[in-house]
Amino acid sequence: MCATMTDRQIAKFFPVDSPPAVLNEVKEILRRIFPVFNTVAIDHVFDDANRLYNGIYPGYRACNTGYHDLRHANDTFLAMARLIHGAVIAGEQFTERQITLGLIAAIFHDAGYIQEKSDRQGTGAKYTAIHEQRSMDFLSRHGAKYGLSPEEITAGRTIMLCTDLDVDIADLSFASYQIELLGKMLGAADLMAQLADPMYLEKLQFLHREFRESGMGNYESELDILQKAVVFYDIFDHRIQTKLGAVDRFMGLHFHSRWGMPGNLYQEMITRQKNYLLETLKIPGFDPRQFFRQGRCLKD
Repeated sequence: MCATMTDRQIAKFFPVDSPPAVLNEVKEILRRIFPVFNTVAIDHVFDDANRLYNGIYPGYRACNTGYHDLRHANDTFLAMARLIHGAVIAGEQFTERQITLGLIAAIFHDAGYIQEKSDRQGTGAKYTAIHEQRSMDFLSRHGAKYGLSPEEITAGRTIMLCTDLDVDIADLSFASYQIELLGKMLGAADLMAQLADPMYLEKLQFLHREFRESGMGNYESELDILQKAVVFYDIFDHRIQTKLGAVDRFMGLHFHSRWGMPGNLYQEMITRQKNYLLETLKIPGFDPRQFFRQGRCLKD
């Protein structure tokens, strides 16, 4: 039987299946940073992002990539807000506009997977190799409607580029220290949101399909990507601790301030998922995919 406390924690702290709950939590976090935070742009961009992924944003088709989906966009948005809050607690200083820019970059960081209405061939997965550039271009086209200046759009593009695993952050030129820190936090939020998602292991089958369509990756099957997924944890953690400045340290400060909880719940979830995967891979003759289903337990 699943641990009741674990179930409650998952529903409470990772409400990615409820966009209104995600938005409400982000706005609560923003009020804790600035009690009079103007969330008009946040409401607008969050509504537009959800419309974009659901196929009701003018000029675009609905999202048809099962891994890089609305769930991931909203989870990254929430993880970014939590990191920003923790950074402020640690003494980092951001303006309201910088925080808004960071959150806009977060919610649209994978918009490049969305196809235009006229694009009827395949799925958005075919853009995997260039989706970061397409996401930045989306911000360039639509950023002004959220009140962003040309300079802010340029800064937002650089923040988004920090999610590209092939980019060396040290090679990028940032408009300010704050923009660099926001970029590193978005890079970390993107990775942490993926690995801490309670459905991460289930969603790897969709990642395999995206890689297959894009011609990227070296995975023979859905089972193969599960067997090789163990190394993802170390690769992603190394990037966070080195290239992204270990900004995951801010997450624990957020959870302590917001919920009175010690530690980083994202890291706890990541560790539990990794251990679960390792356990199932040890079972002779078993296909680990049979263990990865909605409602499975993450063992204590």
